[in-house]
Amino acid sequence: MANTTSGTHKFEKHFSIDEIIEESFERMGIQNVTGYQLKTSRRSLNIMFQEWANRGIHYWQVANNNITLVNGQAVYTMFRSTADGTSDATAVYGVDDVLEASYRDNNVDTPLTKIARSAYQALSNKTSTGQPSQYFVQRLIDRITITLYQTPGASQAGKFINYYYVKRIQDAGAYTNATDVPYRFVPCMVAGLTFYLSQKYAPQRTQEFKLYYEDELKRALQEDGSPSSSFITPNSYFTEIN
Repeated sequence: MANTTSGTHKFEKHFSIDEIIEESFERMGIQNVTGYQLKTSRRSLNIMFQEWANRGIHYWQVANNNITLVNGQAVYTMFRSTADGTSDATAVYGVDDVLEASYRDNNVDTPLTKIARSAYQALSNKTSTGQPSQYFVQRLIDRITITLYQTPGASQAGKFINYYYVKRIQDAGAYTNATDVPYRFVPCMVAGLTFYLSQKYAPQRTQEFKLYYEDELKRALQEDGSPSSSFITPNSYFTEIN
């Protein structure tokens, strides 16, 4: 009897896009996936990743960075990709949202308040300079912008805005690629893709696969939200300031 284990912990790194698609089709009882089925499945996988972003399901994509303040500059931009432009935050692209931010001076952080667009619009003197205390995030197609109030002045130039942000899940690219998804979400990902594909190839079983997907999703979220985990959730609430 074999008693030797693999000694590895990287299944998800080698679980390629085409294998994920094959697994989903096999769950519907479909073998020998064709070229078009691969193409439409990859499209569905990318759509599902966008659905996850709308649900806030990308905890593992939270990261931290700094923006260097410039005298007289209130708006700072982070682009979707290098093809769209050069981000004000060095080498930071694909940002989905800014969760929290602080003004950092000599490694001392002062929290900033995230405000809504309407609250920012109500500010009477947007060009006044000084230490920022509030910020407004605008999420556009190819970029997001952080607008500070007050506008940094000469005394704030060279200081930092330290912020936590959540990145977009990377696209499902070449079929031989792995996905940008941690191992604990692999069952949920496969179940979700099966649900999406069932709407095209097994509509009589769509409700069945939907229930299974939601069950796997709930289980993954519960594990990801364990009290013993240390992460920052991408749900951020701003204060409406009148």
